[in-house]
Amino acid sequence: MSDNSRRKFLKQLSGTAAFLGAGSLGAFAENPVKQHLLQLSGPVSANDKIRIAGIGMGIMGFGDVSTALKVPGVELVAVADLYDGHLEKAKAVYGNHLFTTRDYREILERKDIDAVIIATPDHWHDTQSIAAMEKGKAVYCEKPMVQQIAEGHKVIATQQRTKAVLQVGSQRVSSVALAEARKRYLAGDIGQLNLVEAKIDRHSALGAWQYSIPPDASPKTIDWDTFLKDTAKMPFDPVRFFRWRNYRAYGTGVPGDLFVHLITGLHFIIGSKGPSNIYASGNLVQWKDGRDVPDVMVAIFDYPATKEHPSFQMQLRVNFADGGGGGEYTRLIGTEGVMELGWNDFKVKQHKLPVAPGYGGWDTYNTFTEQQQKEFVKEYKAKYAEADRAAAKTEESAYRAPAGYDDRFDHFVNFFEAMRGKKTVVEDATFGLRAAGPALAANESYFSKKVIHWDSERMKIK
Repeated sequence: MSDNSRRKFLKQLSGTAAFLGAGSLGAFAENPVKQHLLQLSGPVSANDKIRIAGIGMGIMGFGDVSTALKVPGVELVAVADLYDGHLEKAKAVYGNHLFTTRDYREILERKDIDAVIIATPDHWHDTQSIAAMEKGKAVYCEKPMVQQIAEGHKVIATQQRTKAVLQVGSQRVSSVALAEARKRYLAGDIGQLNLVEAKIDRHSALGAWQYSIPPDASPKTIDWDTFLKDTAKMPFDPVRFFRWRNYRAYGTGVPGDLFVHLITGLHFIIGSKGPSNIYASGNLVQWKDGRDVPDVMVAIFDYPATKEHPSFQMQLRVNFADGGGGGEYTRLIGTEGVMELGWNDFKVKQHKLPVAPGYGGWDTYNTFTEQQQKEFVKEYKAKYAEADRAAAKTEESAYRAPAGYDDRFDHFVNFFEAMRGKKTVVEDATFGLRAAGPALAANESYFSKKVIHWDSERMKIK
């Protein structure tokens, strides 16, 4: 959708959620499904121009920069990357006028850059975010915000001291779908939350991070020593450079790449600060390609009762060796319903129990004598009114964003509006560590083979 078309479309929408009518979407087929088209915010004003630079131009780097440039009033000035091919590609995509460099510090010294998008390997996030804020730049940092928990506290301290705008790139928190999901949760649509379960399963080489390696990858085209940073020195290895997610030294494995999305979304919906106990287990099953992180992991997070939510358990699973072909879901299960999250859509399935418990079926009632059954029914009807004896009520509602909707676009809108002083970022450094911390603690549990006790207030392992 072009910018003009998008703005025209936005003007045609108003309100919170437009009721579209009823239809059948599978479960509870005997009842119609109420479908809601979620409304978008109003058109974005360009106002003053914001000049950005990209630091790290891999998959996420190109995706983030391209999305950011769709926001009116945003201009790309420079990019930095350690691989020459990425710099050449950037000029081919965004124009030969672009300033390119291997050294991100040259970007931070430029006075014509207002904000940076950091999409480098995880072990560089803290260093580059802190350096950028020290130089007066606003920072959009890809998730997870940091690779180590202690680094997160340094990022928080720098943001608080410099008053810089920093937003973490888990874009779901800016989605109109998640905003409506939060409203529905707070309205009590699913009753009391007691369990969250989510899975992200894949069965492909690319899904398991076996990314393509360019034929010209060499010490001449790649600044290998800088990539290593403060990790163990080793000979040039293009596999580690382009598939860094597979190594503990540079990435954060399954929890940092995928669990953090699920944790971020949950915390936004229910207003949680985090779990108290974390346990993870798993294995390296299929992708034995030299990686030192598992391709199958299950983690359990115990959330204590707080003023924001009741106590509940969250169960997360990732399986990169799913012979069934993969799939994913996230479910918030309550006493009166279930919220099933998609990416920019969700369903609420309500199943409210009657007051009366019922009798018959798989029940001791059938073992009573005829006389005892008659007396039981008489007492039952005297105890429960007819309305209390009605069958369980089931209802399903579906909510979705309009076709073509991009939550990452809205996430960048929020970021730039915060820079202009019109909004507060939805995912600042503290929020970022509250999401990344439990994910990183899941790694700690997996490799140490023990339960991790997490202090969600202080954001530290006890």
